[in-house]
Amino acid sequence: MRARIVGTGSYAPERVVTNREIELMVETTDEWIRTRTGISERRVTTGENPSEMAAKAARAALRSAALAPRDIDLVVVGTVTPEMTFPSTACFVQSQLHIRSGVPVFDVSAACSGFIYALDAADKYIRSGACTNALVIGVDAFSRIVDWKDRSTCILFGDGAGAVALTAHRGRRGILSSRIHSDGRRWEMLYARGPAAASPFERGERGQDPGPLKMQGNETFKIAIKTMRAVCGELLEETGLAMSDVSLVIPHQANIRIIKALSEKLRLAEDRVYSNIERYGNTSAGSIPLALDEAVRDGRIKDGDIVLFVAFGGGLTWGATAVRW
Repeated sequence: MRARIVGTGSYAPERVVTNREIELMVETTDEWIRTRTGISERRVTTGENPSEMAAKAARAALRSAALAPRDIDLVVVGTVTPEMTFPSTACFVQSQLHIRSGVPVFDVSAACSGFIYALDAADKYIRSGACTNALVIGVDAFSRIVDWKDRSTCILFGDGAGAVALTAHRGRRGILSSRIHSDGRRWEMLYARGPAAASPFERGERGQDPGPLKMQGNETFKIAIKTMRAVCGELLEETGLAMSDVSLVIPHQANIRIIKALSEKLRLAEDRVYSNIERYGNTSAGSIPLALDEAVRDGRIKDGDIVLFVAFGGGLTWGATAVRW
C-alpha cells in the first residue's frame, strides 16, 4: 500500500508585484534581480489569509481528483506563515472546505521544505492504514514577514499555495519513498522571529520583539545545493533508480542560480527540470505543489513517469520525494 497523487491544485493571489515596482522601494534594478534570481514578478496577498489561499488550492486538487470533502480523512498543511498561532491553518481549511468533524488535521513547520515534510507525513498515515484519502497543502505568505526595505530578501519572495490529493493505492504508482532531514544548529542562517511578541517578564535575546525574515544568503546558497544533491542521491539509492530514470525534477523554487547549480550537479538537461520562479518568486512551502500543478496542466508529466521533488528551507530542513505518476 502506498499513497498515490490523484489530483493537483494551486492558487496565487491576483496582485502582481513586478521588479519595476520593487525598484521604487529599494536600491535595485529589474536586470539585477532577473540576472541573479531569475525572478521577474511575484504575487502578494492584499487581504486573503493563508488558509483561504490553501483552501482554494485544495478545492482545485479535489476537483482534479474527483473527490468530495466528505471523502477526506486527513489534512496536512506545510506553512510557516499561519494567520494565527492557533488554531492551525489546517483547522481553518477543514472548516472552509466543510471536511467532516473528527478528521485529524495539522500543520507542519519546515519552512520551504514544508510541502515535502507534509507529504512524507501523509504518506506514512496512508501506508499504515490510518487513512485512505488525504489533502496535503503547501502555503505561505512571505510578503507578511519580509522586510520590504531589505533588498537582499524582499526581491526573492512571493505568496502562493499548492495542494495534492492522495489516495491509498495497491500497485506500482504513487509515492515510492521520501527522505527528510534537519540541522537545528544552523537555524540562524535563515529565520524569522515572529509571530509572538516578548512578554514584559523576559530579558535578553529571548525577549526580543518579532522581526522580519533574516537570511545569510551566500552560505545558504552553498548548503542548499550540497544538501539537495545529497538527498536526491539517498533517494535514488533507496529506490534503486538512476537519475536517467527520472523524467522530471521539480525543485523548490528558491533562486534560479540554485536550480541551475543543482541541475548541473545532477547532470540534468534543462528540459528535465521544471521552474516557474520567473512568475512567482519563492513561495516557500507553496512552491513545489504550485509548480507540480502547472507541470501537470502543461502536459509535462505522463502516466508512469518518475518525478522527483526536492527542497531546502529554514531550520535548516531539506528533503526529497520520488513519485511514479
